[in-house]
Formats: sequence, structure tokens, C-alpha cells
Amino acid sequence: MPAQPEGSSALQNLIATLNLEPLEDNLFRGPRSNEGWQRVYGGLVLGQSLVAAALTVDPNRPIHSLHGYFLLAGDPEREIVYDVERIRDGGSFTTRRVRAIQHGRAIFSMSASFHKAEDGYEHQSTMPEVPPPEALPSAKELMSGVMANLPENMRGYWRREHPIDVRIVDASRYASREPQPPAQAIWLRANGTLPDSPYLHQAVLAYASDFTLLDTALIAHGKLLFDQDIQLASLDHAMWFHRPFRADDWLLYVQDSPSASRARAYCRGAIFDRRGGLVASTVQEGLMRPRETAFPIK
Repeated sequence: MPAQPEGSSALQNLIATLNLEPLEDNLFRGPRSNEGWQRVYGGLVLGQSLVAAALTVDPNRPIHSLHGYFLLAGDPEREIVYDVERIRDGGSFTTRRVRAIQHGRAIFSMSASFHKAEDGYEHQSTMPEVPPPEALPSAKELMSGVMANLPENMRGYWRREHPIDVRIVDASRYASREPQPPAQAIWLRANGTLPDSPYLHQAVLAYASDFTLLDTALIAHGKLLFDQDIQLASLDHAMWFHRPFRADDWLLYVQDSPSASRARAYCRGAIFDRRGGLVASTVQEGLMRPRETAFPIK
């Protein structure tokens, strides 16, 4: 992986955790995360798994899709070992399977496909019209505005330095607990300048893509990510990379949740660059369970 980026110490820490240590052929170890979560953040496992798979593939063949399942909560006090299986190396496509392992058990499983760049037909959906990121307050600035009355645990989280800079397009859900249509849009970018490594930019975007996606389903119920009376957990995550991009340039993440039932919420996202190019798409299903009926994920 490339050297440290220019930017916040939080971004430098993230890049350090994406710098995997080779242990043996197809076997890598990811550094521990010090983000303060009770369990390993799912986006970090996504990013590290992507890097592990990419380390076994021709660097001129970018990843175009990944499909992962979160199997067990990760232990933030332990490093994660990534076991990569070389499924296929074809003329146009390369396929890898990755297992993330802690305490001798798989906590995450992912399949990833890489595609040799080639020309073809092009079309895409249109980016919605929203205010530019420069016209929106930072998360810290929101703390003194509509988010000033939020629970302390949520305000404390947003006061900290983060590897990803986020600008919320519509913050009205934080001013009122009235249910609203389950959709949101945010601008995001790495909190600093990243080296010129396509895999690194893809890994950073994978890391960022997990944080607000399941949160979108909560909007329909007047709930927030840090509420204590609800249990949330990512169950799976799929991602498609359509066009080249830089994760240290502003990207618009448009998200919605078409369905929630049987304690599971289904969410999807489209990620655009500032020019309106659709660069990536995401889909996730997550556990969304009232806390009074909550029990450990097994």
C-alpha cells in the first residue's frame, strides 16, 4: 500500500489499518482499529477485505463488484486475519473469495470480482440536484445548530475527528423525531489527500459506504443511529464500482430504504462524483430490532 496520506490524523490512522501485513501466500493480517466502537466497524472489514483480495490481483485490473456477509461481531482488541482464495483468473475477469478470521472463526465472508478495463455502451441515472458541499455546514458546525439537542453519545461522536468529512444535505430529521420518508443524501470525501492508488480509493469508499446506509431505514420511524432502544447491525453489503473516481474529492451518496419487515431493513445507495458521474452503487440488508426484544446475534 502507499505511504501515509496528507490530511487528518484520523485519515492517517485509517490508511494504516488498510496497510495489511502479508503472512503467507494469500494470507494477510489487518491492524487493529482504535475507533472506540464496541465491535469492529463493518466498513473497516469491507475495506480491509477489498485490499486483501486486491493484493492477489494484477493492479491494472480494478475491482468492479463485491458481495459480503457479516457473520459475527468483530473484536476491536484483536487483529483480523484475511484468507484469500483464488477462485479464477480469466482473460477478462478475476474472482476472489475472502474470509476474515478472528478467534479461529470467520466473522465476515466476501466474494469480489475484478475486470480488465474495456470500452462499451454507456448510460446512467441522473444525479439529483442538491446544494454543493461548500454551502452545507460541517458536522461540528451542526452541533451548535439543529443537532445541539441530540443525545450526548451522538454529539460526542460527531465532535471527534474522523477520516471521512461528511456534509448532510437535509438535517431536518435531527431537529424533529417525526417519521419522514426513508431517504437521505450526504456529501462525503476523505479528510485529506490520498495517494494515487485506485484500490486505496475504492477501499476508502467501501469503508465510508457502510456508515449511513442502514441509518436511512431509521428515518421512517423517527429513530437515530445512536438511540438506545433499537438494535442495529449490518447483515450483508454489496457494492459495484462503475467508473473511476477519487475518494478525496466530494462524492454525493444518495440513499433510500424501500422496505423494512421481520426485523430486517433493506437499503440501497447511489454514489455520484461532482460532475454527475455515477461511480458506485451499494445495497445492504441490516438487522433493525426494537431493543426490548433484542438478543445477541448468533
